[in-house]
Amino acid sequence: MLDHGTVLDDVRRGMTPAHIYNDREIFDLERERLFSRAWMFVGHESEVPEPGDYVVRRVLEDSFIVARGNDGDVRVMFNMCLHRGMQVCRAEMGNATHFRCPYHGWSYRNDGRIVGLPFHQEAYGGEAGFRRKGQTLLPAPALDTYNGLIFISLDPDAPPLRDYLGDFTFYLDYYTKQSASGIELRGPQRWRVKANWKIGAENFAGDMYHTPQTHASVVEIGLFREPKAEKRKDGCTYWAGRGGGTTYKLPPGTLDERLRYVGYPDAMIERMKANWSAEQLAVIGDNGFMISAASVFPNLSFVHNWPKIEDSDDVLPFISIRQWQPISEDETEVLSWFAVDKEAPEEFKALSYKAYLMCFGSTGMFEQDDVENWVSLTTTAAGSMARRLLLNNRMGLRSDDSPVVPALTPDEFAGPGVARVGYGEYNQRFLLKDWADHLERPAVRHAPVEVGTPASPRLGDDLTEAGR
Repeated sequence: MLDHGTVLDDVRRGMTPAHIYNDREIFDLERERLFSRAWMFVGHESEVPEPGDYVVRRVLEDSFIVARGNDGDVRVMFNMCLHRGMQVCRAEMGNATHFRCPYHGWSYRNDGRIVGLPFHQEAYGGEAGFRRKGQTLLPAPALDTYNGLIFISLDPDAPPLRDYLGDFTFYLDYYTKQSASGIELRGPQRWRVKANWKIGAENFAGDMYHTPQTHASVVEIGLFREPKAEKRKDGCTYWAGRGGGTTYKLPPGTLDERLRYVGYPDAMIERMKANWSAEQLAVIGDNGFMISAASVFPNLSFVHNWPKIEDSDDVLPFISIRQWQPISEDETEVLSWFAVDKEAPEEFKALSYKAYLMCFGSTGMFEQDDVENWVSLTTTAAGSMARRLLLNNRMGLRSDDSPVVPALTPDEFAGPGVARVGYGEYNQRFLLKDWADHLERPAVRHAPVEVGTPASPRLGDDLTEAGR
């Protein structure tokens, strides 16, 4: 048995036990204490634009139907029949007015209400035996959205999503609100890697240090305008609320010139100027930083980059959203979406999608570089020697915990949170501290939900008994 307290204490001081990246006990704790209460991304409203549209998504083993009902509202419902527990929706996406269980034929509207129960009178004596009225598929305990991003929590007592995200919403807007219409998604592409889910989340949160080594060849072949991958050290890392990320340092120029430098056409720039706050524009126009990769705790990441396209020196930006869906302690399913401003020109959308596929699609050049490292790390972490090793995760700190580089002042960086220029593992430590805090809290305990009996509560009522 692990001494969990010692493991978490080591993580908090920046000395990470190597085995946490491939340990069954740790993974069981994550399932019980982290994924049972954190806010989890399950989709975007653009994926279900019309009444009846649905997608099926998971939170670990739990399957959920994300559906837009005939009334226009988006709901997230546990994908399990109230009778014998069969999945009522077997397709990954589609459009349906009803979901029908293939086992015994119980059927539900796309808002979750039960409408068909074969032989209701003969089998149950009607309402006296099974109270059909008011019964629905089990709704997600907590549901909320931000800029069209749909989140759920398995804890009905979860804090409001805005409170959970905190100041990271400032940075989310760069990816999801380039115009008043928001973004539209294409995908997801899905693939599995034999790597622990935390590695990808940490990497996207702030690992600029790996770029000159892991991705050197991408720069050498001329995919990017910058001549050296070492230029990453001129950018900064930032952390605010539940997330953080990295930036590139832009060359001198006005706001418009800097946005053109990364490939945005003037019409899109005008919409950005109309939709971002003065502070959001100042990060780019005054401070000269352009938002790049980021992660929201626990397992949602974003990437914004601008490779060269076709046979020219022109670059074109793309945005990708990805989720590190845990399968086990040593396997992760990656869900990767292409995201683009709804109001962007069609030619821009097509070329941006091409740039995304080239870099971070399932066969993208960056993707192949990264996965090689992550698989090797996970495999090595399973051995007995890894249980003796504390990885030094203290880059950017001296032995007395003082920072090597001071935080940027508000005049140097207009965004919220803490930002520092150069290489450091500040964000990885922030993310793992959040991880440790969740694993230290007792599991959330839930009272069972009865369905169909006269005394049963209405589904969706708060039945949680939190073990806190």
